[in-house]
Amino acid sequence: MAGLHVSPEASSSEKPSIPHISDATVMMDDLRFTLANRSRIHAVESSFGPAGKSLFVPGRVLVGEGRLTKLCRRRPQPKVFFLFNDILVYGSIVVPGRWNNNQKIIRLVEVHQEDLLDGVGMTNQWLLRTPRKSFHVSAASSEEKQAWMQHIEQCRVQQLQNLGVPAKGPSMDDFAAIWIPDNASAVCMRCTDRFHVTNRRHHCRHCGFVVCGSCSKSRAVLRHISSKPVRVCWVCKASMQEDADKQQKQSWKCNSMEDTPEYETSSDEEEDDDNHVSNHWFSTEAEGLATYCYLNPSHTKPPLSLRRAGQGTCRLNPAHTSTTVLTLPTSVHCVHSPGGTFQRL
Repeated sequence: MAGLHVSPEASSSEKPSIPHISDATVMMDDLRFTLANRSRIHAVESSFGPAGKSLFVPGRVLVGEGRLTKLCRRRPQPKVFFLFNDILVYGSIVVPGRWNNNQKIIRLVEVHQEDLLDGVGMTNQWLLRTPRKSFHVSAASSEEKQAWMQHIEQCRVQQLQNLGVPAKGPSMDDFAAIWIPDNASAVCMRCTDRFHVTNRRHHCRHCGFVVCGSCSKSRAVLRHISSKPVRVCWVCKASMQEDADKQQKQSWKCNSMEDTPEYETSSDEEEDDDNHVSNHWFSTEAEGLATYCYLNPSHTKPPLSLRRAGQGTCRLNPAHTSTTVLTLPTSVHCVHSPGGTFQRL
């Protein structure tokens, strides 16, 4: 279990069939492979006990298994890994080769690998990124590391082809942040308060920083991690709130433009276009006249000069460049004064 053990049936199934082999022989080989593959999958299920999930699915093949070192929150720990053609399963080792627990299942279509240089206490390491969790793993040798990375990538690409999904480059926003180990910082990475018995270490799920409880009181929903609110630091919370406000303003602008109605001319309006009389506006720029004329409601009789003319009219000062006559009811009149304002009669 120290290295990567590839199932011989899994590797031979990828080879092209030989033409001179009879169909009966091929069917027998397929049957033996199916039975052996089912037996191995059952053994993996049994190693996790009743707490483990069922792993047998039609078409699923156990490709290989082995032991890798996973960089956990407190220290590197050995883990057992099982590579299938569509998933990657790992867990904690209780009894080597017989009993495991804390089963974790990762879909290969969600996995992104990054090669890394050797670190302190972690040689032959690389990074596994997933939407829910990202972590470092290391192998016993460089050859074993390359074998794991190649088999994982081959199975991932094959699975994407089977699903008809293009193998596009992933976005880093789609993956969970890498947690910084607890022993990497003795103080909060936000407020620099020292950790002690009552001031415990916590991790922000958005940035992966080691923070104290006071700096990580906020909660936010990270869709790629969980549908429930998870712990985030105050810096990430403020940044997420700012991004949300920008998106909301942008959506308001888009919705306001989309909701603006486009009016169409009705058939009645089109028929009246020929008979429509254009509006005449009174120009008050040169004269500086007020835009409103207050009519005194107490007037009941027109002036004597207008009464003789027999017209209920209001005449503007002839000194103005344009003379406009406003027709008013005979009982209400106003006269424009030379000062440029309307006077009450």
